[in-house]
Amino acid sequence: MSDDQNSRRAAVTIFAVAVMVALIGAFITTFRGVETTRASNEAQPGTIGLARPHVPLDRAPGEPVHN
Repeated sequence: MSDDQNSRRAAVTIFAVAVMVALIGAFITTFRGVETTRASNEAQPGTIGLARPHVPLDRAPGEPVHN
């Protein structure tokens, strides 16, 4: 093998190792920030209220609005 092929193989290997380290780091930091508690119907502290339902529109979807 020529010296050019060896240097290219080394560069690709170093790049592959760097990508794997980045992926492992991303995987670890993603799962470290995941909240594992169960969901509940109770409002969180600081919640000011729920959205109110809107009145239904007087037109069908796609029908133009008449003024």
